Amino acid sequence: MSHDTPTDSPSTAPGDFPERTDILALPPPELRYRRALEIGPAIKRLFAARPIIWALIVRQVRATYSQQVLGLAWALMTPLAQMLVFTVLLNRVDNKTGIDTHGIPKQLWLYIGLVAWSFFSSGVASGGTSLIANPLLNKIYAPREVFPIAQIATSMIDATASAMLLPILMIITAHGISVTALWAPIPLLVLVGFATAIAVIVSAITVYARDLRSGLPLLLQLGMFLPGVLYPVEKVIPASGRWLYTAIAPVGSVVGELRNCMLLNRAPDPTTMGIAAASTAVWLFFTFLFFKRLETGFADVS
Repeated sequence: MSHDTPTDSPSTAPGDFPERTDILALPPPELRYRRALEIGPAIKRLFAARPIIWALIVRQVRATYSQQVLGLAWALMTPLAQMLVFTVLLNRVDNKTGIDTHGIPKQLWLYIGLVAWSFFSSGVASGGTSLIANPLLNKIYAPREVFPIAQIATSMIDATASAMLLPILMIITAHGISVTALWAPIPLLVLVGFATAIAVIVSAITVYARDLRSGLPLLLQLGMFLPGVLYPVEKVIPASGRWLYTAIAPVGSVVGELRNCMLLNRAPDPTTMGIAAASTAVWLFFTFLFFKRLETGFADVS
């Protein structure tokens, strides 16, 4: 006599599991992981990492100059060579350029701008690639932004070495420094802040977009011709648009103000420096936020 088996439930083979329809594809939004970003604690951790930044600076300087005969004297070569080349060009085509140095010898005029730009470009170039193939990235417990910041500080040392040639040029050209050079730390501080902001954001982007590593040197070479570096801003940018130019890219205006207070006996323009300082503060804030948002993937991608 046969017995019928119930057919109201599907049969399953051994090892098979019935399909579950109550499992969500993703966890609910309130349970998903979000990396909390608190600006205050992040800045405190960065401030506490000062010894690490200093150690990275010493390591970089030793690695660069320890086995060289001339050492830091090589830092003079780039702005000095550029100054000689541009001086010859200006002497050749002086009637066509329209660059007014206000009676300042061209060597001094160019050298101050080129030293400032050499600091900015070298800091952005080295800081922008400081996270790529960095063996210390996963070996040092510190905020990742210490690496581009250390490169900026190293570029400051190179720029200081380059500036040591300035008194010699003043003696050769028989032109002394202005009393208003006492104001020079203000534009220098803004320049350092803006260079740090650009190096931080470039370093974060370069980790994920490696093409920027190849295109960055070209961009920095072209940036040398920004108004304010080789020639006055007022020769190119009309008065009505200078505030916008300073707000977007304050480096040119800051270099111009640095030259004015060191050579032309002019205190930095309060409006220009105010816009440049505010723009730099905004750049620093948002680039720091951008960097920290991308920081979690640096160790896996770089």
